Amino acid sequence: MNHAIPHRFPIGIDPGDIDFMGHVNNASYLKWVQEAVLDHWRALAPSDAIAKHLWVALKHEITYRKPAFLEDDVIATVLVEKVQGARAFYETVIRRGEEVLAEVKSSWCCVDATTMRPARIARDVIQRFFPADESE
Repeated sequence: MNHAIPHRFPIGIDPGDIDFMGHVNNASYLKWVQEAVLDHWRALAPSDAIAKHLWVALKHEITYRKPAFLEDDVIATVLVEKVQGARAFYETVIRRGEEVLAEVKSSWCCVDATTMRPARIARDVIQRFFPADESE
């Protein structure tokens, strides 16, 4: 399971994202990553898994490459690197066209929506994020 399905998430830049320097505030990137990762989950997971599980961010490591501006067309590409127990490790790359604006490594904990305790994701759900390798 090493060929994850990339998920493209279009980002809308709002006037509230712009800081005193005229470009997107660093805090907005965190909001975008959270929206993109959760959209990735909703796009690929079955509806029963979505209803039973929530995701909590544990860690974000952001490398900023270039600033983004109000009129930019920005896309976040999300890729789950691995799932281990109740944790998932993601890479998100935020681009304007071919230009990389930011690279984000993040880890997330899956929690049961009822108990709010960490919960492992079923193997058949995880496999939806990693298509079968054609050589297998």
